[in-house]
Amino acid sequence: MHMADALLSPAVGGAMCAVSAGAVAYAAAKIGKDEFDDKKIPLMGIMGAFVFAAQMINFTIPGTGSSGHLGGGILLAATLGKFPAFLTLTAVLIIQALFFADGGLLALGCNVFNLACLTCLIAYPLIFKPIIQKGMTPKRIAAASVLSAVAGLVSGALAVVAETTLSGITELPFKTFAGLMIPIHLAIGLVEGLVTAAVLLFVYGMRPEILSCAAERKALGGVSVKKVAIAMLVATALVAGGLSLLASAYPDGLEWSIEKTAGEAELAAQSEVHEAAAKVQEGTAILPDYDYREEGAAAIPGTSAAGLVGAAITLAVAGGCGFLIHLAKKRRQKAAAQG
Repeated sequence: MHMADALLSPAVGGAMCAVSAGAVAYAAAKIGKDEFDDKKIPLMGIMGAFVFAAQMINFTIPGTGSSGHLGGGILLAATLGKFPAFLTLTAVLIIQALFFADGGLLALGCNVFNLACLTCLIAYPLIFKPIIQKGMTPKRIAAASVLSAVAGLVSGALAVVAETTLSGITELPFKTFAGLMIPIHLAIGLVEGLVTAAVLLFVYGMRPEILSCAAERKALGGVSVKKVAIAMLVATALVAGGLSLLASAYPDGLEWSIEKTAGEAELAAQSEVHEAAAKVQEGTAILPDYDYREEGAAAIPGTSAAGLVGAAITLAVAGGCGFLIHLAKKRRQKAAAQG
């Protein structure tokens, strides 16, 4: 559900970039010193890398000619906590836009809001947490995963419709576009919820403290995350380097809805702002569309390389962001103690 620049006016795209930038600043400031420690930093990088890899795998929605992919917001929030998860998923989306041309630069603020903010900061605390706080059992984890994933994805789909309407995209009338976006993303959300539940139950089986510490906004402390970290790293490598080759060739839910509404999967945008954003993205994208730039290059190694490179970049960037935030919190705490 990564939006392209052509779906937005410069005014709406710019406004949403400001909104999402404010949310990033808020999340960084609100991470408490008691929920962030040396073990959470590598976990941010590893889980972010896994979500990057998982988003490359589009799964077919039977009978529709459409596909979907994991958003990852609920998975990250359940393992990291809502604010670290939001920052991690934001890093994933920035990397996708800059290095892989997945989602537009003008649309980056919308994509952060739709995919990260609505899931990590709204669906997780309002739906997932209340369910598991009544008792963390496998059944509750599964139910919470499905319900919150569906709610997050459907609300994101509605946000896309609202953003295109506010942008004056006449090719996508509100009622018709919403009538396609909501049911297809409901189906995608159900699959995402089941996948999220499977991963979280795996983590719960190895280290249930990871989920409880994230929900209670506590540091991991003496909890060992080594086995979980190694398992998720192996899973990331397998998904990015191998399973990504099996991704469905069908258009994703957003592209499918656009094509059904407007008669074509991609809309044209010709303003100077759109052209400038496209030129910048063309210069930064090292593996556009998760493949090599050169014509005639083999698609298979290109896809595998993109998955592994992207996962490695995400690991470094998300982990690095966590380290910088942790360092800033420690320095501020030290300065307050001395002052």
